[in-house]
Amino acid sequence: MNNSAKIASAIRTIETEKAALEALSEAIKGELGSEFDKAVETIRNIKGRVIVTGVGKSGHIGTKVASTLASTGTPAFFVHSAEANHGDLGMIARDDVVLALSWSGETAELKGILAYSRRFSIPLIAITWNNKSALGKVADICLALPREQEACPNGLAPTTSTIMQMATGDALAVALLESRNFSASDFNVFHPGGSLGASLVHVSELMHTGDKVPMAGLDTPISDAVSKMSEKGFGCVGITNPDGSLAGIITDGDLRRNMGNNILEMSTGEVMTANPRTVEPDTLASSAMAILNEKSITVLMVIEADKPVGILHMHDLLRIGVA
Repeated sequence: MNNSAKIASAIRTIETEKAALEALSEAIKGELGSEFDKAVETIRNIKGRVIVTGVGKSGHIGTKVASTLASTGTPAFFVHSAEANHGDLGMIARDDVVLALSWSGETAELKGILAYSRRFSIPLIAITWNNKSALGKVADICLALPREQEACPNGLAPTTSTIMQMATGDALAVALLESRNFSASDFNVFHPGGSLGASLVHVSELMHTGDKVPMAGLDTPISDAVSKMSEKGFGCVGITNPDGSLAGIITDGDLRRNMGNNILEMSTGEVMTANPRTVEPDTLASSAMAILNEKSITVLMVIEADKPVGILHMHDLLRIGVA
């Protein structure tokens, strides 16, 4: 296969799966939507957890769906359908709900967990294409997905079908988190590590405060302001109004731009950049980094009620892994 054929193959796969997702979107606008709404409400109202199950490729997708649910505020874990028949049914409690994934709906390994859910009246939600299948018929709620063409040229390898299953799982997780007003702070509780966790840290946890913040008044001589800049090491100094509110900031760039204007005879108010970009203490680290990148600056003054309470340097963000 030459390069052009490989690229053509990749495009066909992506376009096929894209068409399937569009069909799924249309289905949710119609009859599938009412079943989806029931599924969200059922999960919202349970006292226990979501038990996701499946085998094969559906099992792999189920593992991901369970992880996404758990990380967005919906307690969930994955139980392999085959292992359920050998003791893992004991993991399922009567306050739980079972979310079963099977594209055909006829997976033999599901029989044990399906029978268990019926025996103990545990709500059962199915994700399948066939609402007439064994799974579709016994489920309390059946999310019957459109039966679209697999991207595999032989129509055998689960490709399009797994994309739709995953998208449906993601849609459930997002609908649930939005219905619970699950915030970025809540999200941070479950994602304390790595760059994602770092992005969810608040500026208040990183900023420098108190005597570490370089500050000067509006009428301070430039020589004193430069001394303050050198002492604190941030390459800038915040300038305050008489009432303590932030008037502006002087950076190394401001000094360079005024070098030919008898700068030593000027006051801070004449040199400063007025109305600088600022953030508040509860701003997310990721949002602060976005501002720094957008404006090509390295420092942000942190204000509360218009008054400076801290300073944040790009190095503070890079140090914890925000990128």
